[in-house]
Amino acid sequence: MSRNKNALRVDHGLIRIEADCWCMGDADSDPIGGSPSPADTADDRILAYSGTLLRYVEVVAALVLVVLFAIGVFDLGLQIFQSALAGSITDPLVVVSFIDTALLLFIIVEVYHTVIAYTEESDTRQIVRLVIYTGVIAMVRKAIIFRTGEYADEGAALMAAGAYTLIIFGLAALLVVERRTRMLGAGN
Repeated sequence: MSRNKNALRVDHGLIRIEADCWCMGDADSDPIGGSPSPADTADDRILAYSGTLLRYVEVVAALVLVVLFAIGVFDLGLQIFQSALAGSITDPLVVVSFIDTALLLFIIVEVYHTVIAYTEESDTRQIVRLVIYTGVIAMVRKAIIFRTGEYADEGAALMAAGAYTLIIFGLAALLVVERRTRMLGAGN
C-alpha cells in the first residue's frame, strides 16, 4: 500500500478535517481499512435490504393514497352531479355530506404528505406538523358531521362533543407551540 499524505481534506467553515489516505496497490488484496468481519457484513446486508424494502413499501403506500384521493375526487364530483340532477343539492344534509367527503380527501392528502416526509427523511418537526394538521382536519370533520341523534341520550352526546372540543383545542395549542418554537428557531 502506498500512503498519500493529506489526500482527504474537508473544510466546513470553522472545522477543517484532514486525514491520511491509504491507497491499494496491485499486490494488495484487502480493501481499505482491512477486511470487514463476517458478522458486520451479514448485518449490514440485512439492514440494507430491510431499508430498501421499507422504502419501497413507503412508496407503495404513497401511491395507494394517490389512487384513493383520485377515486375520492371522482366520487365527490359524481355525488355533486347526481345531487344537482335530483334537485337535492340545496339540502343542508347533502351539503354536509359534500363537506365531509372533501375533508376526508384533505385527510388523505395530509397523510400522503406525512408518508412522503418519512420517505424523504424530512425534519422531525415537519412530520409532527403534518400529523397535527391531519388531526385538526379529522377533528373538524367529526365536529361538522356531529349529530346528537346518533347517541343514546343527550348526556352521551354532550360527552362526545366535549371530548371533540378538548381534542380540537389541544391540537390548536400544539400548532401554536410548534409555530412559536419554529419562529424562535428561525430568529436565532
